[in-house]
Amino acid sequence: MKALLVFFVWCVLFVLCWPLALLALFLAPIVWLISLPLRLVGICLGGLFAFVRALVFLPARVLAWRPATA
Repeated sequence: MKALLVFFVWCVLFVLCWPLALLALFLAPIVWLISLPLRLVGICLGGLFAFVRALVFLPARVLAWRPATA
């Protein structure tokens, strides 16, 4: 659904201002290639934070601590 919406927005842009639409069409893969390393860094940092969180909560899990129920 998202791809269809992007296509329709691009078609409207093509009708209104075709040079800008063609520029967007040619620059989209370049922007994707530039943002790809940043996504990989984000995935690695997310994994690192999950690992640190698991280490911090490990003593509570080992001691079987449970929060008090109301």
